[in-house]
Amino acid sequence: MSVDFIFRLIGMVVFTIIGVFIGTNLGAIANSNPDAVNPFTVEQYAFTIGLVGALFGLILTPILTTRPIRAIRALLTRVSAQSLFASFAGLIAGLIIAALLAFPLSLLPSPFGSILPFVGVVVFAYLGVSVFVMRQTDLFNVIPGFGGRGGPGLVPDGNVAGEPSMNWAESRNILLDTSVIIDGRISDIARTGFLPGSLLIPRFVLNELQYIADSADGLRRQRGRRGMEVLAALQKEPSIPVRISDIDVEGVREVDDKLVILARQLRCPVLTNDYNLNRIAELQGVTVLNINELANAVKTVLLPGEVMNVRVIQDGKESNQGVGYMDDGTMVVVENGRDYMDKEIIVIVTKVLQTAAGRMIFARPENGEIFD
Repeated sequence: MSVDFIFRLIGMVVFTIIGVFIGTNLGAIANSNPDAVNPFTVEQYAFTIGLVGALFGLILTPILTTRPIRAIRALLTRVSAQSLFASFAGLIAGLIIAALLAFPLSLLPSPFGSILPFVGVVVFAYLGVSVFVMRQTDLFNVIPGFGGRGGPGLVPDGNVAGEPSMNWAESRNILLDTSVIIDGRISDIARTGFLPGSLLIPRFVLNELQYIADSADGLRRQRGRRGMEVLAALQKEPSIPVRISDIDVEGVREVDDKLVILARQLRCPVLTNDYNLNRIAELQGVTVLNINELANAVKTVLLPGEVMNVRVIQDGKESNQGVGYMDDGTMVVVENGRDYMDKEIIVIVTKVLQTAAGRMIFARPENGEIFD
């Protein structure tokens, strides 16, 4: 039995009672003159208007009760905790100012003395909420140690005064996409401490991950289960703040669209390796942390003429070419490298090519020297 149905029944009973009461009074008034011809008795008035009240109760009760509550709840889920706190602080500040001005305003001549105090409450409450929400970032930056930032005079979590808090990153959020959880490299990157924030995983991302893990396709099911294992490993790491939030975006079905809207509302970046999500987020002004771009950025930088060691493990596309790989996965194409198959040799870099798939290095053997 749904909540709407229960409220409809309660509303039907309440409006029926009200209708019977109104109908009884109307019937009594209509039949008060004995000389007047009235086709309806008091009981008929009460019964008819009571039925109308029951109908109104069935139709209007959800509109008056459950639907406004759901709308307010949906609004609150879209607002960040920082915005809620700023709104509450601004409301208190506005009410305090209105209370201080209420007495002088009440001394004004009528009717201003009775109207302006109430108007001041409404105006200053609105101004307080508006100003605090618009300048919430500046206000929280002024407050030292708010959200665990750890100011100089603060000693949180047993740290020495003057040292930064160990939980300084928990005050910042980084939204995780499903693809980056399945990828698995997020676990190693987070352990290094290079992610300046708390990893925030919305419930709808977790639901999509569970849907992939329950897929009938064996490959998708394996990828989904791998993402579950990566997420479980992240939660077990004490140095990595991971939070799963029930925050949602109403009226949007696609997970990527929800992530972009949520990132704009929370003013936080999205961590992903999805090319399409990357471009959509950038077009809407959302900061994107792309793991593939990070991997390409940290690869070893080599210039033409430098010497390196590489093991040739397969044939190249062109005649007599050999292909090897560096430790970071960068492909090295060795000219005349087919003669050194399954051997580690010294090569000289001739060209470095940056492609959409990553960096590719072209090299040639140096005097054919072999390591093994």
